[in-house]
Amino acid sequence: MKFLFLTLLSICFFLPAKANTIFYLTKIPNLKVYHLKTSNDIKYLTAEKPFKVGIVQNNVQCGVASDEEVEKSFPIIKANFDKYEKNFLNKINLKYVVICKNLKVSDINTAGVPNHNVKTLIIDIGFDTNHFERSMHHELFHMVDDSFDNLFSKKEWEKFNTPLFKYAECSTCTNNLDLTLIKDTRGFLTEYSMSTASEDMAEIFSFLMTDKKRLSKIVMDDSIISKKISFLKNEILKIDENFKFD
Repeated sequence: MKFLFLTLLSICFFLPAKANTIFYLTKIPNLKVYHLKTSNDIKYLTAEKPFKVGIVQNNVQCGVASDEEVEKSFPIIKANFDKYEKNFLNKINLKYVVICKNLKVSDINTAGVPNHNVKTLIIDIGFDTNHFERSMHHELFHMVDDSFDNLFSKKEWEKFNTPLFKYAECSTCTNNLDLTLIKDTRGFLTEYSMSTASEDMAEIFSFLMTDKKRLSKIVMDDSIISKKISFLKNEILKIDENFKFD
């Protein structure tokens, strides 16, 4: 009986300590561990309660995905992040993937929120199923870009486009939001690619990691996208010479 009491007591102390540790590491409250044993050392966490975080008035907010939703989507999530080796993830500062639902930044729905400073990527499990897999790689690229912004020159990237084309000041400063592949690409894979140079890079990277065969066909007819792909590949291989696309 005494042993049972001590065991229960230790559990009661351990659980809050574990929650506090997660908060300390990610700066996100109300999280719980979902899956820890992975080959690339990514730790998967889920929202136990809705949370609000952010430097500016808690502008990032997300709700709770049900156990059934997480269980159904997790194999897809893990399969996509399993494409990245531990060494590469360490270099771009990604260790924690937070799964929640109805993710918003300043009341605007978003697929993910990357933060390389706390090694965390928040993803919305309820994001459009047509683009859900690509969205994970898109958001991960932003962590790559943030960690190695010296490699991904926006000025160099803009030179690939036609002289008259100009990106918007920010990704939400434009109505170019559609993530569907454009039939007549002309230098851009999606409408959203036209918003900013950073989003353009992330969109191309997301296709490289999920649909390389389709890209190879597009490249034959679009020299601008061909140059953009070569640029991205060359810079990423500077981070990790063993990186594998798709």
